[in-house]
Amino acid sequence: MKVLFLVTNFARWEGDPHSPWLVDLAIRLRERGIAPSVWAPSYRGQGDHTIQQIPVHRFRYAPAPWEQLTHNEGAPNKLANPFYLPLVPFYLAGGLLDIRRRMSAQHYDVLHVHWPLPTALFGLAARRRNGMRLVASFHGAELMLARRYPGLQPVLKRLTRDFDAISANSAFTARLVREITGKEAVVIPYGSTIGEHDSPSTETAPVTKDKPATILFVGRLIERKGVPYLIEAMAHLNRQTPAATLNIVGTGSEQAALEQMATERGIRDDIRFLGRVSSQELAHLYATCDAFALPSIVDRHGDTEGLGVVLLEAMSHGRPVVATNVGGIPDIVKHESTGLLVPEKDAPALARALNRLLTDEELAERLGQAGQDYTRAHFTWSSIVDRIIELYGGA
Repeated sequence: MKVLFLVTNFARWEGDPHSPWLVDLAIRLRERGIAPSVWAPSYRGQGDHTIQQIPVHRFRYAPAPWEQLTHNEGAPNKLANPFYLPLVPFYLAGGLLDIRRRMSAQHYDVLHVHWPLPTALFGLAARRRNGMRLVASFHGAELMLARRYPGLQPVLKRLTRDFDAISANSAFTARLVREITGKEAVVIPYGSTIGEHDSPSTETAPVTKDKPATILFVGRLIERKGVPYLIEAMAHLNRQTPAATLNIVGTGSEQAALEQMATERGIRDDIRFLGRVSSQELAHLYATCDAFALPSIVDRHGDTEGLGVVLLEAMSHGRPVVATNVGGIPDIVKHESTGLLVPEKDAPALARALNRLLTDEELAERLGQAGQDYTRAHFTWSSIVDRIIELYGGA
């Protein structure tokens, strides 16, 4: 079975933090005898390449310096900036021309559209030429965009009308699919990038008060990740637990403002901005942190967390987690069972939850183990790939 992923972003190089779960999905499909390829927009003139032996075709839509509509902060966030709006018609025209050319030269059994706004348009154009099975996976950002601009909702409804099957990455996303398109979506999450076949890290140790406490955040430094509330929580927390430090992994447009905020709160020495790190270093940070925090919010554009794969990564290492009760996060974090949930934009509540984990070793150990068990039971790649293959109509 030959499958073509049609996506708005894909890893540009080995270790690129963009949607690593999508690379993992392609690898695991290949292990099951399916031949995946990827069709994605270019970024700054990037041409065709391979990632983990997966062919990636890049379509061009503008001069190289202007090809920035996707990747990094993501198109939905960038479209709030008028600078990017003139690129949209060129993106659509370039994609339509390229996918038609590709369909005349290649045959696929399944077209798998990710982020169907606007990628469903390209999927429909491709299927008209070849009549293959067409499936879509919603990940949340495209639905938030449709909520921000209500005029896009009938467009999305029309685009997805003739799809053979639709999936969503969480129950929250599935509800939005139903509200906006009237279509039912089967919930198929994605697994941890740590991988179910990896051996548990020998560095993982129980949370203990005998060493300085370390809190970890991993993600893009953009508004919907809510990092300012985590920094504010650290200011509250360190009045109670002076030894606590925060490691922030990731880059983004808010980094300078976040560093300035930490300085103004007098806790700059307690926070390390690590930027991008290798997969080995990231695994080490997960394995050795005392608690993991994901303080996501609903941002000013209505965007929020579709699922929260970094929670799966932390939980797969047996780390206790604190997260906000927004979007698809409750699919993963069950309050007082697999982790702790707090209201969004509530730094004192976030500080209190973190303090509980850092001072109550029994609670931290229990939640860490329960989270690990829950991840293994519900988010293993083998079961996820089984369901994706069912979406394709069987192997």
